[in-house]
Amino acid sequence: MFAAQDLLATEFGTLPELVSAHALERPEKIAIADDRGAIDYATLDRMMDRIAAGLQRDGVVQGQAVAILAHPSVAQACVFLGALRAGCVAAPIAPSATPGAIAAMIADCGAPIVFVDAANTGAIECVSARAVPLEALDGWAPDTKPKPASIAPEDGFNIIYSSGTTGTPKGIVQSHAMRWQHLSRNSAAGFDTAVTMVATPLYSNTTLVTFLPTIGWGGTAVLIAKFDARRYVELAQQHRATHTMLVPVQYQRIMALADFDAFDLSSFRFKTCTSAPFPAALKADVVARWPGLLVEYYGMTEGGASCALNATAHPDKLHTVGQPLPGHEIRLIDDDGHEVVPGETGEVVGRSGAMMTAYHGRAEATREAEWYDAQGNRYIRHGDLARFDADGFLVLMDRKKDLIISGGFNIYPSDLEAVLAQHPDVADCAVVGVPSETWGETPVGFYVAQGDADSAAILAWTNAKLGKTQRLAALHAVGELPRSAIGKVLKRELRDTLKAGA
Repeated sequence: MFAAQDLLATEFGTLPELVSAHALERPEKIAIADDRGAIDYATLDRMMDRIAAGLQRDGVVQGQAVAILAHPSVAQACVFLGALRAGCVAAPIAPSATPGAIAAMIADCGAPIVFVDAANTGAIECVSARAVPLEALDGWAPDTKPKPASIAPEDGFNIIYSSGTTGTPKGIVQSHAMRWQHLSRNSAAGFDTAVTMVATPLYSNTTLVTFLPTIGWGGTAVLIAKFDARRYVELAQQHRATHTMLVPVQYQRIMALADFDAFDLSSFRFKTCTSAPFPAALKADVVARWPGLLVEYYGMTEGGASCALNATAHPDKLHTVGQPLPGHEIRLIDDDGHEVVPGETGEVVGRSGAMMTAYHGRAEATREAEWYDAQGNRYIRHGDLARFDADGFLVLMDRKKDLIISGGFNIYPSDLEAVLAQHPDVADCAVVGVPSETWGETPVGFYVAQGDADSAAILAWTNAKLGKTQRLAALHAVGELPRSAIGKVLKRELRDTLKAGA
């Protein structure tokens, strides 16, 4: 068997092989912890064997999906990794989805078995797959070795569902080769000695791009079942955390703690952020008050290309998402599929060694997500509008689907949100486009108040700072903005709110 470091230097290996290597080299090191306890690498390796053997005993064959419906826990992580050891495809399902969407996702991936925790058993009453309670995992899994699975680079590693809250979920199939790219390229991140705070769900690619390297390199992952800003910093201080991946709204809530500076977070070495727009002012605050490097990643679950911004090293580029990573290529195209001239805004398309295989069972949707250059190279459409600045840093404008065309003018909601957010009585905000008989579309704002807010006064203040074509037609106060589990504002729900009140 390869030593872990030697295996990571090879062109291709698998995460289950790495766990076995760590179990031999560092058996007593804590691999995964949650609020109930922790397991070391030797125990994790044995549990992966037992889960894989249980799947094989129950007739689940290599290449089939294994569904997991649960909140973050050691047991959930063991099932995810154990499914991989059996050569199965891990399919984590969002508990936040409706029962109908949950059933649709499990049916779509074709999983014959679903592992579920006690909090979510009621959500699978209409699911035909056999249910295994996570709380009974120890009794279900036999104490035997599984039959070895021969895993090829193109074999499925996981299926991530891109929309489990509203809309039709799409299963994004990611291969072992793609995940090996994520693991092996992280040699400089120090994950071998990491204590990583995992504060987002395991059904999100946002989480996996930090959780998987932590386990792959032999670090410790601390899982948080439900995010709370104060509890997060308490646990980070207690565990002497070194690494974390958080989404912008989590950084916002942590930095807003009145006593944030009283916590000892000096052990942090590497903080990352992704998944949603990260305001420049918030980046600057994190860099100033939270020890350790801050890196923002821009990319997508489907793959394509990724950018990285070292916010600590580039304080003058905080309005950007950085530059493409080595081996990643980004082009900008217009509506006709032609590349735009330098400095112009276009739709982001990207390619790298880390791209999805396809949307599961959706050939047409897969084709729609692809763009090919004149040489026949495959790119993935990111769905974002952006431009490169003179130094090659990517400046995101907005989601293409969120672009507002009002009276023939392009209006980027992010520009309006940046102004609205500056008002002292605005804690959070979003802008969407709504139909207009006069202009085709017109922008409408939503905000979460802090202090003594007056909507009319905030609207007038904001519009005074905006261009004539950008001005908000209306502004609505809400208790909170609807967000996904990884912090993305669900603008479709905001639009639906307006339609319902029409």
